[in-house]
Amino acid sequence: MRTQVAIIGAGPAGLLLSHLLAQGGVESVVLETRSEEYVAARIRAGILEHSSVELLEAAGLGGRIRTEGDHHRGIYLQWPGERHHLDFVDLAGRSVWVYGQTEVQKDLIAARKADDQEVHYEVSDVSLHDVTSDRPFVTFTDSSGATQRLDCAVIAGCDGSFGPSRHAVPAAQKFEKVYPYSWFGILADVAPSTDELIYAWHPNGFALHSMRSATVSRLYLQVPNGTDPASWSDDRIWDELATRLGHGQNGWKLNPGPITDKSVLPMRSYVQTPMRHGNLYLAGDAAHIVPPTGAKGLNLAIADVALLSKALIASLVDRNQSLADRYSDDAQRRVWRCTHFSWWMTTMLHTSGDPFDAELQLSQLRWVATSRAGATGLAENYAGLPIGY
Repeated sequence: MRTQVAIIGAGPAGLLLSHLLAQGGVESVVLETRSEEYVAARIRAGILEHSSVELLEAAGLGGRIRTEGDHHRGIYLQWPGERHHLDFVDLAGRSVWVYGQTEVQKDLIAARKADDQEVHYEVSDVSLHDVTSDRPFVTFTDSSGATQRLDCAVIAGCDGSFGPSRHAVPAAQKFEKVYPYSWFGILADVAPSTDELIYAWHPNGFALHSMRSATVSRLYLQVPNGTDPASWSDDRIWDELATRLGHGQNGWKLNPGPITDKSVLPMRSYVQTPMRHGNLYLAGDAAHIVPPTGAKGLNLAIADVALLSKALIASLVDRNQSLADRYSDDAQRRVWRCTHFSWWMTTMLHTSGDPFDAELQLSQLRWVATSRAGATGLAENYAGLPIGY
């Protein structure tokens, strides 16, 4: 087998990269260890930045975002007795869309099938070879059990934090922070109790009211690391959400409903540099992970792929290496900006049990909510800086 770009990973980063490369006249083959159904059903991010929507629309992938997504002008910041709306459009001239990663994945799968993109699902034993040469290749076992070799000019590692691509960069510098709490997330078949997301600080811990559609709510609770979802009954979950989100305050009510999914997500920040090693390029979670508080994970992957697709098209079609040589540095400027914002949101909203920390957090929340300068800083980062930042 031979192609120009071997893409490891068929999540949003990998499929979007194959789509953008095809539009620029570059062939690719995508390899994925999971089944198509598994990848399509993974519940992940739900917020698209302004720039992400612009890129998806420009690539012909924005039709359902406009018709089925939920356009949001901002968020609510809350602490006991207070709830403040931050209008991103008024503050920064940009907005966000609630449109789940599962929906983005559906759009990408449909588009790649329409273009007859070659995607190999349920492969195993994926290994990268000779990545610093001009003839790299990938070996893998296909779904039938046969050993395959894929020769290429470039390998794009879009295979997340557990894939082989990250580990094929031998001299990488790694930065990591593990937070002392996790998110307990639920999906519930009930209409959202809010028109826009509520980020709530509470002495019991952080809570978030998000949504996936007009009929499905997505909610989160801060819990200790190692929490077993089975240890929380449905009644206990709704009672704690009601407490932290302020049920009954100023007439607001949290509407409970049937819970269809429970999961616990550990919180950590991770950045690996460089994002290039020879003819191997990393994008998305293969190079960096952020806590979900700032809604940056999927958007960072989209931004990486936007830069990488331009670099590879310039290199493989126009024989211009300048963008490829700058890719890691260009991508990491945005990576670190988003990493900082995600850390800032996380540490402002999650409780530690220390009364001193709590007073500092409340002071910061009051400043952000009442200062136009503070609110604008949050709005600019949350709604998303330009991809070329």
